[in-house]
Amino acid sequence: MPDQIHQNQVEPGKPNRWTEPWRKAYQRFLKIRGHPREISLGFALGLFVGMSPFMGLHTAIAVLLAALCKWNKISAALAVWISNPFTAPVIYGLTYIVGARVLAYENSYTLPQQFDLDALLDIVRSGPDIIGVLIVGGLVTGIPLAVAGYFGAYFAIYEYRKNLQPRLNIEKATDIARKLKARRSRRKRRKKKKKRRR
Repeated sequence: MPDQIHQNQVEPGKPNRWTEPWRKAYQRFLKIRGHPREISLGFALGLFVGMSPFMGLHTAIAVLLAALCKWNKISAALAVWISNPFTAPVIYGLTYIVGARVLAYENSYTLPQQFDLDALLDIVRSGPDIIGVLIVGGLVTGIPLAVAGYFGAYFAIYEYRKNLQPRLNIEKATDIARKLKARRSRRKRRKKKKKRRR
């Protein structure tokens, strides 16, 4: 039937449940107060920190560094969410591959076939090597991502504010006109009261 909508399709005018949270987050990001440069620098810093292997500490690291650099802490905290439980396997896989190539790390780690105490000790022993490879890979992939994120965020914020300014000017002019009209009506009432008293 052409009138019925397939269950995966979205009705016209109705928000998509998968894209709506991202759209709302984007709108909130654009409305962050501050200078576009500071917001964009905080966002770039958050993206850079998000590529590091220290999941769980990303937000704390990004907010601390943003505070030290006097950049926007909110945008930094938002941007670290590039690395989340859904994207982490892809990001850490990519940073591991890049880091291993940069460091010419030949000993690629494979999970043991049988999990016992020796396998656990082997994992712990190879941990520092893996972390080092992930840090280098995060640096190499994080820098271009942060640069691209800075320019993308700056452009988005600049365009949003440029388009918002005429609306704000109209609202401000309307508000001023309303206040002037209220002031005139108060003056007229005062004059009428003075005439009545005479």
